[in-house]
Amino acid sequence: MLYWIYEWWQAAFDAEKASGTEGWAHALSFLNLLKYITFRAALGCLMAFVLSVLFGPRVIRRLISLKVGQPIRTAAEVHKLAELHGGKVGTPTMGGVLILGSVLISTLVCARPLNPFVAVCACTMGALGLLGFCDDYAKVKKKNSDGISARGKLFWQLLVALVAALFIYFKPEISGYGATPEELAAGAPSYRFGGMPMSISEISFPLLKVSLIDLGWLIIPFFIAIIIGCSNAVNLTDGLDGLATGCTITVSLAYGILAYLAGHLFMATDYLTIPYNRYVGELTVFLLSLAGAGFGFLWFNCHPAKVFMGDTGSLAIGGALGTAAICVKQELLLVIIGGVFVMEALSVMLQVGSFKLRKKRIFAMAPIHHHFELRGWHESQVIIRFWIVSIMLALFGLALLKIV
Repeated sequence: MLYWIYEWWQAAFDAEKASGTEGWAHALSFLNLLKYITFRAALGCLMAFVLSVLFGPRVIRRLISLKVGQPIRTAAEVHKLAELHGGKVGTPTMGGVLILGSVLISTLVCARPLNPFVAVCACTMGALGLLGFCDDYAKVKKKNSDGISARGKLFWQLLVALVAALFIYFKPEISGYGATPEELAAGAPSYRFGGMPMSISEISFPLLKVSLIDLGWLIIPFFIAIIIGCSNAVNLTDGLDGLATGCTITVSLAYGILAYLAGHLFMATDYLTIPYNRYVGELTVFLLSLAGAGFGFLWFNCHPAKVFMGDTGSLAIGGALGTAAICVKQELLLVIIGGVFVMEALSVMLQVGSFKLRKKRIFAMAPIHHHFELRGWHESQVIIRFWIVSIMLALFGLALLKIV
């Protein structure tokens, strides 16, 4: 919306300039700021934060009045962990609606919502948020930790991810990476990621500066796996107060930087040699809005939490981050920047695989944050230390952009 205001102002300013007069457009020349992604991204981050903090108490009171307390697994299910988390019984869940609302409103106001990259990330987030809401509601209604069946949840995740993957693959503005002929004529570099357009079906990694492989149409199931995997990984991480929220902020900020760099021709092609797309820079506004909403939600979600995001937030956030990683063509870098999410998901897979094959457990409990709890770390220690790891991994991932 703000960019449309800028375009309206710019048209009036050009008309005044052509006629040699100075009217209201010259007087409001500060509206030129709305042109810049950096300004609108910062504004989106601030707006999402303010919306979360302002409406947080009302949302929490409403959730409490609806008696949507988080079901805690019994001692028979989790043994000692039930003692550690017993005080969380009754804490309202579905707080992800606060994140979703703040992000989508801030994106609508500050970003260009018809930008294909912004649209696909926002729609994926909204669709998976709706799925998570249904899952949370089913848990509250049954008064246990069983919501939608695993198969049912996976089916809807698969459907949402398929639609997003097909949109990304077939949308012309998204599917082409590299300088346009006009940009080449203006002096853009002519090497791989600059002059030779990169296909959406190619996979790259910053260290190598070249395409690793072109998967062709097989990139579609690859995209689906990323979106579903990231969505479930964030969901598994959301087990302690503020853990998933803090890691979300870190990953969102890192990919916001990547999106901004990938959307600027000479920064992407001449300096960093990363995939460039003239439209992807706008995704920075969405990602910083997500970070701002995360900061605002953390205000209430930090230990001891007054509200949990539930699957409403975790499934949506994971889907949005996975889609954003695809859009900036840094899918493999997500393994590093989102390393905490990967570690959490991997710990579950290893635990299940080890128990089925050897009848032995690798960890005291999975996901791995519960392992450290049961080994004597206080909940706050686990959370803050995982945040530190997430920050370090994000910095390391960004450092890889210019290591060679």
